[in-house]
Amino acid sequence: MSSENIILKAEFNPKVCYYWLLSGALVFVITIVGIPLLLLWFPLGFALTKRYLDRMECVLTDKALKVRKGIFVRIEKTIPLEKITDMGMVQGPIMRSLELHTLTVETAGQSGVGSLVSLTGIIKAPEFREAVLNQREQQGSNQSQATRLQSVGEPESSSDGTSLLVEIRDSLSRIESILEKTQNP
Repeated sequence: MSSENIILKAEFNPKVCYYWLLSGALVFVITIVGIPLLLLWFPLGFALTKRYLDRMECVLTDKALKVRKGIFVRIEKTIPLEKITDMGMVQGPIMRSLELHTLTVETAGQSGVGSLVSLTGIIKAPEFREAVLNQREQQGSNQSQATRLQSVGEPESSSDGTSLLVEIRDSLSRIESILEKTQNP
């Protein structure tokens, strides 16, 4: 996060642990074979879900959405805002009763079915979603303004070196024309 400004850091609702516990218990009950495992599931599941929740992090910067999560396998993703095509919100019946949402992030060029990132339990999820989409729009309008200025002929003020390359090209053209004049008097 060197030159990026942090705009918003997501906070996660502790109720999400209960949602994960209930979802797992429902799977055990449905499979019937898993019913005896419920005795192990609740104490072990609670410890694992709490640890997982403690390691979840989602940060909105001025250029990207950065996500970190995982216990055994750590996942870190940086999603450039200009690549985000949609952020969906999912809320099932158990989630509604616990007042939770799942945010899904979909990107341009994404392979496979489903979302690139799924985040369950963000506090004030609709507001976080709006903040990400607003920042994406703001960044898109800033980029389109920069593109319009370049097409008018003003040099680019970014640090990617394009204006420097234009100056070098112009200098080389002047050197070539001087060399032509000296070789053909």
